[in-house]
Amino acid sequence: MARKIQKRPKLIEVNSASAAASEQAAPRGRSPMNLFELAYEGIEDRLVNCQLKPGRFLAMQDLQALVSFGRTPVHQAVNRLAADTLLIVHPRRGLQIAPIDLARERVLLRLRRDVERFVIRLAAEQSSSSHRNQMLHLKRQLRENREQIDIEKFNLIDRRLDRLFMAAAGEPFVENTLRPLHTIFRRLGWIYHTQVAAGASLLKTIDAHLTLLDAVANRHVDAAIAASDELIDFVDSMFDVLEREIDPALLDCSLDSLDGA
Repeated sequence: MARKIQKRPKLIEVNSASAAASEQAAPRGRSPMNLFELAYEGIEDRLVNCQLKPGRFLAMQDLQALVSFGRTPVHQAVNRLAADTLLIVHPRRGLQIAPIDLARERVLLRLRRDVERFVIRLAAEQSSSSHRNQMLHLKRQLRENREQIDIEKFNLIDRRLDRLFMAAAGEPFVENTLRPLHTIFRRLGWIYHTQVAAGASLLKTIDAHLTLLDAVANRHVDAAIAASDELIDFVDSMFDVLEREIDPALLDCSLDSLDGA
């Protein structure tokens, strides 16, 4: 069977005049780059918790209204999300939240395993005392609130943790690879923990993160890599359950319209 070739996502050109206007309109104390990052995070959050449903079509103006940012930072965020394969730009049709392809994401998990090992090794070997103190602080937060943390709070901590390990590793080259992978699997985790009965408890993944934090903060390289692999193994275990139990429309809401046609 011929392998389907995926086209590169189309990026949206940002008009320089509108970019300049956005810079002038930026609130005092916020640079255009700050606005871009905030717009990106606002959209990313809604992707992770499926407020922006996989497969959904929408217009650029819908995103601007949703995250309450102007045209330029939202266009810039869309460009990054398209490059991250999280969003598809359809000429003359608008935007589409990329549907979830479980087979593809299972393959991407193998990539994440290898890149994550590289980052975790560097973080364990090269982290500063400031980074290690932050890790221990996050570890205390997780341990003390272990029974009360819900998926929304956990995802906030998880994103902080991902960024902290990246900063501790000190190798920005891999950020553009890991950032979208983290978003992809954070969304998959949200679906698993909210839509599947077996995924209701967060305790297993919280405990795995505690083990990872402890190993990296104490510079136990081999233990840190083993803990990272354990987390990836846990994510891998989700796939069989999701393939068996999840309504396909949760992975691509456009299927609902087909059913009703």
